[in-house]
Amino acid sequence: MPRRPSHQRSSKAALPPETRIYAIGDIHGRADLLQEVISRIDEDIQRRPIPFAGEVYVGDYIDRGADSKSVIDLLATRLVQNHAICLRGNHEALMEEFLYDNPAALDGWRQLGGLSTLASYGIIPARQQTAEDIQQALLSALPTTHQLFFRCLRNNVRCGDFLFVHAGIRPGVSLDAQDPSDLMWIRDEFLNSTKDHGLYVVHGHTPVPHADIRDNRANIDTGAWRSGVLTCVAIEGTEIMVL
Repeated sequence: MPRRPSHQRSSKAALPPETRIYAIGDIHGRADLLQEVISRIDEDIQRRPIPFAGEVYVGDYIDRGADSKSVIDLLATRLVQNHAICLRGNHEALMEEFLYDNPAALDGWRQLGGLSTLASYGIIPARQQTAEDIQQALLSALPTTHQLFFRCLRNNVRCGDFLFVHAGIRPGVSLDAQDPSDLMWIRDEFLNSTKDHGLYVVHGHTPVPHADIRDNRANIDTGAWRSGVLTCVAIEGTEIMVL
């Protein structure tokens, strides 16, 4: 039996008519869970056709879980074939900094689960290897499609009254003036705010036991790499629904 949508909630914010957005939380190397979610999305579209069905992945595709490479394979295909939008999470930002700007960033990335991503690309750092050696190994191992995928990542996307970001926004700051670092890293100042941000914010970054849908925001990071639950919400009109 196909899994049915559940936990319907409504928001004052609305998407444009004849539009449905599927938003998917932090994946962290769980390609198995991502494949299941993709199947549910495809089944839902087939069961409930709509003129425009979009997908937004809110970032943190890599690290911690065992199969980051396969996650990027799946998302790169989805990006091309389904015009999915993939946002940049703080973990992608750390990998990009190490890969393209600063090999010394390896230490910070390693502390947040980067070794599992390296392993998924067949790289097991040896004690005698320098950060530059590992950087070059990853550059060589990264398929061209994956390099293009990382170049396509966005910091935010807006549709109707909904704003999709990785971590959140700084309250009281206009969208145009937001610091990209806040969009990827912010926690308490955003999570503790009950103010109307002008747009309804859908985000991940801070794991919660189940989708946390509030008046001004929805957190869809359910700690997939550890919990085994990858959350996808279907947004249509004013309704937010856990798929």
